[in-house]
Amino acid sequence: MTESPFDVTIQVAEVTDAEPFPEANKPEMVKLWLDFGDETRQSAAQLGYHHDAEEVIGEQVLCATNLGSVRIAGFKSEALTVGVPGDDGNPVLVTPEADVPLGGKLY
Repeated sequence: MTESPFDVTIQVAEVTDAEPFPEANKPEMVKLWLDFGDETRQSAAQLGYHHDAEEVIGEQVLCATNLGSVRIAGFKSEALTVGVPGDDGNPVLVTPEADVPLGGKLY
């Protein structure tokens, strides 16, 4: 297997908990708690346009994990949950087509 062509590490995580984040300055933010298999992290993601917080619990998502952390309205976001623009320009989560091992890296 070759080295990743990306400067960022993108890994698979399972959303173990999620809740709306109205304290954030951006609209439709959601707090996520993520399981990467060997560690857990938190993420703040602007996914409320297309996803209800309760419905993403148990879903696998892709996250950039080597960008450091930021504090958003007192919440420490330790991973960037990856999305792409929907037809309306708002984020839609990027997810694996089938369940895959947690912590797996995109290559």
